[in-house]
Amino acid sequence: MTNTFEEQWLVDLPCTWVEKRADFLCDSHRTTVDPSQFGDNLVAHYSIPQVQETGGPIIEPASDIDSSKLLITTDTLLVSKLNPRKRTICIATPHGDHPTVASGEFVAIKSDKIDQRYAYYLWCSEKVTDRLSAIVQSVTRSHQRVNPSDIQKLPWKWPPLETQRRIAQFLDEKTVRIDALIEKKRALLDRLAEKRQAMITRAVTKGLNPNAPMKPSGIDWLGDIPAHWEVKRLISFCDFQSGKAHEPFIDQDGAYICVNARFVSTDGVAEKRCTVNLTPAIPGDILMVMSDLPNGRALARSFLVNDQRQYAVNQRVCRIRTQRGLPAYFSYQLNRNPQLLRYNDGKEQTHLSNSTFKLVQLLQPPEDEQWRIVDYLDEVVFILGKTAAQIEASVELLTEYRSALITAAVTGQLEIA
Repeated sequence: MTNTFEEQWLVDLPCTWVEKRADFLCDSHRTTVDPSQFGDNLVAHYSIPQVQETGGPIIEPASDIDSSKLLITTDTLLVSKLNPRKRTICIATPHGDHPTVASGEFVAIKSDKIDQRYAYYLWCSEKVTDRLSAIVQSVTRSHQRVNPSDIQKLPWKWPPLETQRRIAQFLDEKTVRIDALIEKKRALLDRLAEKRQAMITRAVTKGLNPNAPMKPSGIDWLGDIPAHWEVKRLISFCDFQSGKAHEPFIDQDGAYICVNARFVSTDGVAEKRCTVNLTPAIPGDILMVMSDLPNGRALARSFLVNDQRQYAVNQRVCRIRTQRGLPAYFSYQLNRNPQLLRYNDGKEQTHLSNSTFKLVQLLQPPEDEQWRIVDYLDEVVFILGKTAAQIEASVELLTEYRSALITAAVTGQLEIA
């Protein structure tokens, strides 16, 4: 019968593997550096967001970095102290041309007594992630932090070094194949999104009749439009109101669904309720993101309110209410509209100002034609969305399989030649 949490936690590992805490095998030495000593020279910076996005560093001027960092002089395993569920983990390699630094939120692990690739997969495993997630020190769900000593003092049963190398090589080969397949599926999702947007753009700017007489639109990027369509400024038939420029108190028991840039997608709004009634939205209103997010795909993303839930429009989102015409048609036309993307006036952050909307011109077909276009696009979006959902489900299954494979391998559950 086991007596300690560590014994119970390690009970399913091979009994021939040697139990030791990681800090007895690893070098805990950390060298910090003030980036200002590099002046305006470029450095390779392993930041938390960059590793999450690409798995590697960003090359940027040292003067853009405002706090002390870890100095990377040899290959080093970096394990983030923040939000262990995100598994922000990488092996940092010194850059050949630039000094290399890493966020102080990483725990640096180096050792010649364990295989570094095996250690990388170990800290990536579900088993270790579950353990670290259970002992986070946090006041909010989005800012969970693990005590560095809990990472450094990880109790484990270590296989012989040669076995570690075989496990790491096996996982290198398997994960490369899985990652390549996931990448292909994500590229397919990107192409589906591009196809969806192209079909929407063509329908709302050229109509559905390829034989319709055409005329110059007077808009450089747009070219010819159906001869019986009109070009109108948005402000001539729409009311525009930006959301309040402060964060409401988010509460799952609140009366209103909070709408800000983080929660909006073309398919709807995340269920984040607030107790503050900001700029209200009603069915038929178009909600649009006015400031971009880090992924670079949020600016001018629009959503049509088509239900009776109570929405409160927050900062970086605007509400557009049409006075005539079909809101669904104009929502399709506004979503990622090239005019809006061209007119952004942000500097450090891409942003649309209120004055931007005084310049935007929209196309107005007869209302019965607007209905036909909306019916057509609703079907297109449904079919492409169904295909995308199937691909996303397969990506999720591959990701789960990859994670399970890593855990099974590092815990000795697989026979590896």
